[in-house]
Amino acid sequence: MRRPKTLSQLFLKASRAVGVGSLMDATRLIQRTLLNPVASPDFSPFLRPTPARARRPAARPAKPDATTFTDVEDVMVVDKPGTETEAPVTPRPRKAAFSERVFTFNGERYPYRLYIPAPPAGGDAAAQAAMPLIVLLHGCKQDAQDFARGTAMNALAEEQGCMVLYPEQISKSNAHRCWNWFEPGHQQLDEGEPGMIAALTQQVLANDYNGQRADPSRVYIAGLSAGGAMAAVVAGLYPHIFAAVGVHSGLPSGAAQDLMSAFGAMRRGAKGSATPPMPTIVFHGSGDKTVHPDNGDHISDAALAALKASGLPLVKSRSKVGADTQETSTEKTVYRVADGPSYVEHWRIDAGPHAWSGGDSAGSYTDPDGPSASAAMLAFFLQHSLKS
Repeated sequence: MRRPKTLSQLFLKASRAVGVGSLMDATRLIQRTLLNPVASPDFSPFLRPTPARARRPAARPAKPDATTFTDVEDVMVVDKPGTETEAPVTPRPRKAAFSERVFTFNGERYPYRLYIPAPPAGGDAAAQAAMPLIVLLHGCKQDAQDFARGTAMNALAEEQGCMVLYPEQISKSNAHRCWNWFEPGHQQLDEGEPGMIAALTQQVLANDYNGQRADPSRVYIAGLSAGGAMAAVVAGLYPHIFAAVGVHSGLPSGAAQDLMSAFGAMRRGAKGSATPPMPTIVFHGSGDKTVHPDNGDHISDAALAALKASGLPLVKSRSKVGADTQETSTEKTVYRVADGPSYVEHWRIDAGPHAWSGGDSAGSYTDPDGPSASAAMLAFFLQHSLKS
């Protein structure tokens, strides 16, 4: 059978198969097409990175050192939300820890990585204040380690005294490690992947890591592409856990309910569902060929509408970032309380690809020439807490 060469041809063939009563044939057609990105590049929005505009020399991965590497490993087990056990971790002197761990939720084992910055120099680690926690969700065909390299968030977290949690999708749930943001089973409270991410976050909050701990009032979530879409879903379901959300090259919560509608939302954009009022920062490249840039507009518009409906008075400002530097020119739109913090930020990178802006080329799906999404998101997050 001749392969479809465009997204429209794929939809047409799948629709014809359903029309003649062969849902199985339609499903197999879509799966075969998705699993062969070389033969059909237009059908692989989750599968392959858009090449970064590499004008800078590729950075070499840093050698492991006390700041970025540790061999600490333990296992945390959760059979269902609220029931957890933890294997003991032997305390050891260290400057910082970036450990690989395992979390079990409803019978499935999910790897994850946790970055814990160095204790204050000359201070008592047990007496220090609880620190902010950033939850970062990788995109398709990535893992926690790769995403940590590409975002370079650990280095910023070390400077600011933050923990960073990197949940990792398993290939059993999605062959390409995409978060299943478009499936109804993963859009519900305490169910599926949102339930796992929330339970893992609460587990980290409940633990003491050799005297260091996270602050429950300063927890934030962000992600790239499918990870950004899942971050929007999780934030919408758990506004009592997360104080702010960041979506990079992603889609609004509720933008799709199955694979077909997911392709439509990625191709044309979708408004999604109403969201609770939450501080929101959006990064999206205007040259993104994988997820339509209008999705970024829909995310920021929904956040703005929810915040205004809550009675929060916001003032709009717009500026150009990077116009006088070597960074890619970016339009930055901000809504803030007068003389106060910003509550909605939308960074639209001129001709930016489907990649983490300002990322390190040591990781995949990065655009080193853009403004630093990691720095901007961290600065935005630290303005907010659930107590404020």
